[in-house]
Amino acid sequence: MARYELRIKASVAKDLRELPKADVRRIVERIECLRDEPRPFGCEKLSALERYRIRQGNYRIIYEIFDAEIVVEVVKVGHRKDVYRD
Repeated sequence: MARYELRIKASVAKDLRELPKADVRRIVERIECLRDEPRPFGCEKLSALERYRIRQGNYRIIYEIFDAEIVVEVVKVGHRKDVYRD
């Protein structure tokens, strides 16, 4: 399987700055794993959008997969109670 290119929106960097450093480290490790397996065990497709989410503790990582371009784009990272709100 091809290794996916990883794109992270600028807003995600802002989201990560507000989180505890230990949690950020684990979240970044989980995001890096998406390069090799964009649909890991436990990921769920969000019903309203062509997006997926994975869990990392109390945090959720929302991302899109573009198979034709071999790209994974991380759209949002946040606490489980806030991440789905716009």
